[in-house]
Amino acid sequence: MSLITLIAQASLLVQLVMLILLLASVISWTMIFGKRYAIRDALRSADDFEDAFWSGGDMNNLYSEWSGRRRDPTGVASIFVAGYREYNRLAGKSGVDRGDMVDGVQRAMRVAMSREVETLETHLPFLATVGSTSPYIGLFGTVWGIMNSFRSLGVAQQATIASVAPGIAEALIATAMGLFAAIPAVIAYNRYSNHVERLISRYEVFSEEFLSIVNRQSFQMQKAS
Repeated sequence: MSLITLIAQASLLVQLVMLILLLASVISWTMIFGKRYAIRDALRSADDFEDAFWSGGDMNNLYSEWSGRRRDPTGVASIFVAGYREYNRLAGKSGVDRGDMVDGVQRAMRVAMSREVETLETHLPFLATVGSTSPYIGLFGTVWGIMNSFRSLGVAQQATIASVAPGIAEALIATAMGLFAAIPAVIAYNRYSNHVERLISRYEVFSEEFLSIVNRQSFQMQKAS
């Protein structure tokens, strides 16, 4: 009995379980490769921007460079652009309190960081769901296949391996497909979650450092006036 023959001769419910697991596996692999490239680009963008930011150049030029690009800035650059835009807006107003300026910049960066975190965490819940539920879906197909084997054994006049082998085989195939869908999803989820947490930590550290710079500049502006 070939694998294709076993799947073709399986019961309708077990075939449906196999189809669900196959679709979950295909979608998971698509998301795994897509998330890999997305995280790689996010890490590269963070490195490039932080190198430019801490090189000691003028922040006005840096803001003009990153905000004037065709593509919207992402990651740390997006947080900086949102914060510096709010800083320029409040600094251009007369009578703005130092605390209000710092709070406004902090809120703008927090909103931008929330959008970036949401983008980073895209598809991770699906991978977690596939990793946690696929073995149970495969186990359901396994139980149903074994039940079919026992039913075949009950109506058979003579108990032989040939009478129970197809049901047991389709049950094992369902188990294997459940594991095949779950294991890569779990590995990818754990790996990418670690990368996402590191990126979020970098975003938070940069936000605090940039907020300290804004705080010092606003203090100097208030002192000068």
